[in-house]
Amino acid sequence: MSGEHTDLPVAARVRRLEARLVAAGLVTDEQLDAVLEQRLYRATPFNGARLVARAWTDPDFRALLLDNAEEALERTGLGGLLAPDEHLRVVENTAGTHNVVVCTLCSCYPLLLLGPSPSWYRSDAYRARVVREPRAVLAEFGYRVPDEVAVRVWDATAEARYMVLPRRPAGTGHLDEEALRGLVTRSGLIGTAPV
Repeated sequence: MSGEHTDLPVAARVRRLEARLVAAGLVTDEQLDAVLEQRLYRATPFNGARLVARAWTDPDFRALLLDNAEEALERTGLGGLLAPDEHLRVVENTAGTHNVVVCTLCSCYPLLLLGPSPSWYRSDAYRARVVREPRAVLAEFGYRVPDEVAVRVWDATAEARYMVLPRRPAGTGHLDEEALRGLVTRSGLIGTAPV
């Protein structure tokens, strides 16, 4: 696009691009729908929750997930959730550090690992403010980060995607991996809430 319509919301620009592709005979509506359906079929935050729950119960897997997330995806049967040119980095919340993810330039996001991104993740307000004032933004989400805990903001790119490994909630030592999966939320995987 030659600068026209750049003031339109992204969804409106996408619809215009789709209409142009269909009008030019390059693709049909059915083909576009099939691609989207195929891409979104496996897109769910349950994929990220599987990784987190296993990391909480298996120290060796936790170390692998933090060191080589792509290998961890393969070992859990989640290989292929990233495009060949995408790389996943998992950052761990600890007693002294809370991590939060943003993409300041667009909305780069591991869709197939975390499910469709929430609208606030794509909003200009979130993207601009979480970098400048992460504690204030997290408080607006209902999470007041203790003063003694550092907040780190990770800026995703088209090549590097991020996921937060939340801290395991206290009092969950008796839960198995399957039960732990149910505690993990998309907000926890992005870092806008604890788990």
